[in-house]
Amino acid sequence: MTDIDEQGRPLPPETGGETETLLGFLDFQRATLAWKCAGLDAAGLAAALPTSTMTLGGMLKHLAYVEQWWFSQWLAGRSPEAPWDTVDWSADADWDWHSAADDTPEQIRTLWEDCVARSRELTAAALAEGGLDTLSRRADAAGRAPSLRWILFHMVEEYARHVGHADLIRESVDGLTGE
Repeated sequence: MTDIDEQGRPLPPETGGETETLLGFLDFQRATLAWKCAGLDAAGLAAALPTSTMTLGGMLKHLAYVEQWWFSQWLAGRSPEAPWDTVDWSADADWDWHSAADDTPEQIRTLWEDCVARSRELTAAALAEGGLDTLSRRADAAGRAPSLRWILFHMVEEYARHVGHADLIRESVDGLTGE
């Protein structure tokens, strides 16, 4: 049974194996981001700190993109899905961040939640197929394919980095603080 903290986040297991620990920390970071963005309207999701253009809405959309990039495109070898399949990344390399201002809070949250759910499904399939050593179906130009282990560690790092940003932005919106 998973322990849940006062913000509704699943606590990573203290005695789990490598897979359970990695997945536990990734889910904890995902839940922390969801908590930091919960209950905010469009203005709250569009708020930025004075020295940055980074917003919580942009962060959610960016992390939705990162989820589909690493789990759908790299791990599973799939083609980009909507809305990513029509983006001209050469025209705007930060489209995921910028375009969030055109979306409603419900659209952004749904996109992120759907991408996370798909990532969990693809992770479960890869674990069943070959465990953490499963190599991605996509490889870089040198022919190197990251393992599921590498992807999961990278995603923990990606979320932890942005959750730190989310702490600052959310506090500036309505004073909400907490780890």
